[in-house]
Amino acid sequence: MTISNKTINADLRYLKLLARDFPTISSVTTEIINLEAILHLPKPTEHFLADLHGENEAFQHVLRNASGNIKRKVKELFGNTLREKEIRDLCTLIYYPKQKLELVKQNDTNLADYYQTTLNQLIAVCRNVSSKYTRSKVRKSLPKEFAYIIEELLHESSDNRNKQAYVGVIIQTIIGTGRAAGFVEAICELIQRLSIDQLHILGDIFDRGPGAHEIMKTLSNYHHWDIQWGNHDILWMGAAAGNATCIASVLRLSFRYANTQTIEEAYGINMVPLATFAMETYADDSCELFYPKIEDPTRRPNEKTCKLIAQMHKAISIIQFKLEGQLYEAHPEWQMDNRKLLGEIDFEKGTCMVDGKEYPLLDTNLPTVDPEAPYRLSAEEAYVMERLCHLFATSNGLQQHIDELLLHGSMYGIYNSNLLFHASIPLNADGSCKMVDVEGQKVAGRDLMNRVEQLVRQAFDEDADNDERRRARDYFWYLWCGPDSPLFDKAKMATFERYFIADKSTHKEDKGNYYLLRDNPEVCDALMDEFQVKGKHRHIINGHVPVRAASGENPIKADGKLMVIDGGFAKAYHDTTGIAGYTLVYHSRGFQLVQHAPFTSTEEAILNGTDIQSTTQIVEMMGHRAMVNDTDKGAELREQIADLEKLLVAYRRGFIKE
Repeated sequence: MTISNKTINADLRYLKLLARDFPTISSVTTEIINLEAILHLPKPTEHFLADLHGENEAFQHVLRNASGNIKRKVKELFGNTLREKEIRDLCTLIYYPKQKLELVKQNDTNLADYYQTTLNQLIAVCRNVSSKYTRSKVRKSLPKEFAYIIEELLHESSDNRNKQAYVGVIIQTIIGTGRAAGFVEAICELIQRLSIDQLHILGDIFDRGPGAHEIMKTLSNYHHWDIQWGNHDILWMGAAAGNATCIASVLRLSFRYANTQTIEEAYGINMVPLATFAMETYADDSCELFYPKIEDPTRRPNEKTCKLIAQMHKAISIIQFKLEGQLYEAHPEWQMDNRKLLGEIDFEKGTCMVDGKEYPLLDTNLPTVDPEAPYRLSAEEAYVMERLCHLFATSNGLQQHIDELLLHGSMYGIYNSNLLFHASIPLNADGSCKMVDVEGQKVAGRDLMNRVEQLVRQAFDEDADNDERRRARDYFWYLWCGPDSPLFDKAKMATFERYFIADKSTHKEDKGNYYLLRDNPEVCDALMDEFQVKGKHRHIINGHVPVRAASGENPIKADGKLMVIDGGFAKAYHDTTGIAGYTLVYHSRGFQLVQHAPFTSTEEAILNGTDIQSTTQIVEMMGHRAMVNDTDKGAELREQIADLEKLLVAYRRGFIKE
């Protein structure tokens, strides 16, 4: 392409700024050569996960084994030379180097020999996983302590006769100086890091499982990740922003699954005021309906603790129903008056009207509910909520993790021709995007998602108008359970009914049109057009609704245009799905869906080399190997190259002096 003087003149101001970084013709040409070379490297590997729900141990293992990819690499390299047990031991070492080395030290009498063999194997694996990247990128990933040594070993082979002694002496010296264990840990962590270039989380880190805070700690230090907020993430974000109803619901779900570790230990939320109130108010109440659901018997508290959790669970549930009723009264535009059910209770008959029909209540002991003012908090309830709101607002750990969600998160993402969002895009029956009223503004499709994200961020904007900020804060509740919320998109959330009414017909939550139409390829294409997703191989990727794999449901829908990757990480869903989560892997040759069996424990993995049993489904393979040139990063690099070529011309024609 010929670059005219007119073009140079038009961009001269920018080119002069660019010249500060590239002050000579030589530096410009070097960078162009470098960027052109990068374009022809294989596309780095992306991993997509969804609906982690606090299952930290399983999440950590999937990250450490790169969804089985590391084991595949090890088998490719050593399948003909190592026995299955040796392969398993090497993989376990890569996943859990520190813990595995402790076992080796206890059982192996010839550590020097072990280190000699193992270091050579690890270097071979690391050389393989780093081959997709430039030396510069690998260098940036190296642990500082061993950076020079690892770089030398990666780029010098013992197969080269001239370098055999050189490589051998490096390894022997590492062992001889007592640094072998530290070096092994460093190179294993590097293998883990290089095996996944970018991690996409399609929502729902929080709730159900006990380790959401641990997942957030890992992500806070992870090299490259993003998240499309899920409904449970939004609930916690609303709680952190100061929405009292969200706070009540966060606590309710924590008690429902006996998961107080995240609340109390990780985020320092003191439960004493609520516990005191609950024990006094429900002292003579069995609270049978509110006993926690515990899928893992090893985590079951003693009976006394279960009773206290049940009392707190009931207390905060009633508070939640009151607070959400107040929100529905304050926001008639939400059109959710049908969810104000405390006011529909006939205390004399022990019944409740739901959708025009009367049902008997399973529990009528509601001492804090005033039939004359059912949504008014008692003085004691108001005090409890005042304390809890303060604690959520001042929890440094929680606020830091929410900051991370805001920094790395969004309502949707578009990466390499893939449209990512957690749950839904509200649709009309004909498949067109539904107009939704968001704070007086009618929006649909992409505009809806952008407007919602704007409101979410506004709730945390200290410079925003107080009234606007309050309304944004209230809207978190609508996002959690509103009929037209893109994070919910159902006719109702039947929380009250599931607690208090036996008739399961009242528990039904009719899904929005998106869930009914997403099998249609034309609907998926129209949605991708709406979001301006380009590319020959484009897809929608969702989480949110567990795929019932055990019943034969296919996560690949709409002729391969849509993939649902909620396979049920949470133990609560294992019976429903029959599996324990999916990882979608997008590498240079195409898409693979990895289906995980339930994870036993980290301890079992370390002691016995037990891995997550995974099966891989080929979703879509490319006709050619995808290069960086085919990615979003490639488009960015081509723009940089075009700018550098203009700068080169500007130097050569004298517009800018070297």
